Amino acid sequence: MNIALDIAAALIVAVAAAHSALGERLLIGPLIRRGELGRVFGNAGFATRTLRIAWHITSIAWLGLAGVLEALAHSPAQGQATHIGWWISGCFLVQFAVAGIASRGRHFSWLAFLAIGLLALAAGKA
Repeated sequence: MNIALDIAAALIVAVAAAHSALGERLLIGPLIRRGELGRVFGNAGFATRTLRIAWHITSIAWLGLAGVLEALAHSPAQGQATHIGWWISGCFLVQFAVAGIASRGRHFSWLAFLAIGLLALAAGKA
């Protein structure tokens, strides 16, 4: 059992839930209500669905990564688990950098991404 990976997985689940709920309420919903999305394939409804699906697919992908970290946390194959954990750590550390730089530190996702990346990295070194 690896507590750092368990914590990282729980953080990912929290980030995914917040991303979908807050994004829908504060970003996607208001954008759709304004009706200024344009048309994809000549259809505003298709543009709306595409935006909403793309937004929530990110949360679904994060939930998948949380599942992978949780499986790694309880995996007897520590060598392979370490390698996979490093890849996941790298992905979240890149997300940390992009979110932090692009938002100039105002979008607090960079804090969660940094914590997840460092926890996954530390777990690989344990």
